[in-house]
Amino acid sequence: MTPTAVALQFDRLDLSNETLLHLYQHLLRPRLIEEKMLILLRQGKVSKWFSGIGQEAISVGSTLALEADEYILPLHRNLGVFTGREVPLGRLFAQWQGKRTGFTKGRDRSFHFGTNEHHIVGMISHLGPQLAVAGGIALADLLDQKAKVTLTYSGDGGASEGDFHEALNVAAVWQLPVIFMIENNGYGLSTPSNEQFRFKSFVDKGPAYGMEAVQVDGNNVLEVYSTVKRLAEDLRENPRPVLVEALTFRMRGHEEASGTKYVPQSLMEEWAAKDPVENYEKWLLQEGILSQTARQTIRETIKAAIEAGLQEADAEPMPTADVQEELADMYRPFTPDASLHLSPPKGKSGESKEVRELRFIDAISEGLKQSMQRYPDLVLMGQDIADYGGVFKITEGFVAEFGKARVRNTPLCESAIVGAGLGLSIKGKKSMVEMQFADFVTCGFNQIVNNLAKSHYRWGQNADVVVRMPTGAGSAAGPFHSQSNEAWFTHVPGLKVVYPSNPHDAKGLLCAAFEDPNPVMYFEHKMLYRSLSGPVPEAYYTTPIGQAALVAEGEELSIITYGMGVRWALQVCQDLNVSADILDLRTLLPWDEEAVRKTVEKNGRVLILHEDTLTGGIGGEIAAWIAENCFEHLDAPVRRVASLDTAIPFAPPLEAAFLPQQRLREQVMALQTY
Repeated sequence: MTPTAVALQFDRLDLSNETLLHLYQHLLRPRLIEEKMLILLRQGKVSKWFSGIGQEAISVGSTLALEADEYILPLHRNLGVFTGREVPLGRLFAQWQGKRTGFTKGRDRSFHFGTNEHHIVGMISHLGPQLAVAGGIALADLLDQKAKVTLTYSGDGGASEGDFHEALNVAAVWQLPVIFMIENNGYGLSTPSNEQFRFKSFVDKGPAYGMEAVQVDGNNVLEVYSTVKRLAEDLRENPRPVLVEALTFRMRGHEEASGTKYVPQSLMEEWAAKDPVENYEKWLLQEGILSQTARQTIRETIKAAIEAGLQEADAEPMPTADVQEELADMYRPFTPDASLHLSPPKGKSGESKEVRELRFIDAISEGLKQSMQRYPDLVLMGQDIADYGGVFKITEGFVAEFGKARVRNTPLCESAIVGAGLGLSIKGKKSMVEMQFADFVTCGFNQIVNNLAKSHYRWGQNADVVVRMPTGAGSAAGPFHSQSNEAWFTHVPGLKVVYPSNPHDAKGLLCAAFEDPNPVMYFEHKMLYRSLSGPVPEAYYTTPIGQAALVAEGEELSIITYGMGVRWALQVCQDLNVSADILDLRTLLPWDEEAVRKTVEKNGRVLILHEDTLTGGIGGEIAAWIAENCFEHLDAPVRRVASLDTAIPFAPPLEAAFLPQQRLREQVMALQTY
């Protein structure tokens, strides 16, 4: 190949010389940055690097094809997205060095960050979850009737994840204006495509989801740019998802330490000839659009900007840990409106028109409805929650009042819907995701614990999402419809976990969860739905998150519990004529340490009760805290009562043995006489 030969075929269409040169400058910038980063990596000034050399045309062409306020969700090899959106180089380099002036204050690396200023939402290492977040952003635009598109990337390897399927399926069902850009470079780290999937091309997948699919030469910046620009213009007018497969190749390892020895040399040579930067530059020179003088000037200008950015980043010190700031930044700051807080009514219910007797399930429904009225941007999502009203009928009648745009049936795809909730949050909306049963949350676990919970800490974006969790045993429903899995989430900083035990708190805590801009897991025991009634104010109100309630007072011992455990504790103390404090935690994260301290210091004998299994339950955490902080006030060892450390059995006699009621009676009597 002669020095002036061009291996790619470029079609300028109706693009001006100015646009062609603009594309060139943006194509060259990430390449020159990368060349510098590889030097810094060898010098130990950058900890890790995922090279996009050979793939620049995809991110550059697609980014410049969009409007500046349209969101893009990039991956490892999409440096061109950040440079295309004019992210300041000094701050970008500071991010890679772990400096405080980066986008994550040193808390996350490389491209694991977002910036709403530049309409970019960065990745998490799990790759697939961001596809659903893109769907949520696009849904927000649809609801606001904004003619916008959202662009999200996936590698060919990452497309093997279930999140890929869920996100595409939801986008197709809801006709969301999302461009799913698949960067097919032939390898998932070292695993070649023929060991990842059996189909020949990703465009085969589009029709299966009911969406258009197109293929482009991912090394041809003009083809990428013109295709994405055409699609984006169409999608703004006719919202729907489109799959774009960009054929390309990465010339470096998955990350530098992994190398490329697993790639045949002939393949490396074949793709080296198709280099997106070199070929485009040669074509511009050949066509007389770019002169050698301009070429040199552009390169020198970019290199000077890189050096200036590096000097700016280098001048910044490494961050100094401030423990209080680290803890505080797990959550978006929020001060509840104390005027909305109401304590449970005293005396008989029905004494005024403002307080009525409601079943537990009706209190939840009313809190949900009043929150929908209070927040016009609140969107409800869940399986069968629209016309059917949900399997427990909590949202029955909601469609008639709020419409299907806000009360949305979802496919069976917990991960995609939780991710969509984060996308809605990015656009300033609130959302509720209903797990049909708390057991099914496992299918959305990653989105909750790694996306919702960590988003604010990582880059300052809160996740304004409430996940409703119908939970608990007692109906002989077996291992997959009866679990108490709240302890899974009390271990996750960034989440809040609430668990009401009565109708008043059921409504108040749900309303408080929607008021709070942080992700809240709201557990509601199914066996309380229609078995428990109590006084509930008609007006909208909140129950403070993080505050326990003393539901009974006594002098012999203290029972610390929540949810169904409150009902069991009240019954056992009545049956045994035991005088006990019964402290209803109400919130499990953050739980009320001072309320626990107060009752421990008062009675000195403590029993912690929960329906969750014993090992790893929150009772162990509270018991440890009491031992560390209240030891001198104890008159007996702290006792824990919980369900057996087994899966939940189906047959009623087995389930009864699994649950802790009988053991509770025995332990209360033992503690009383210790």
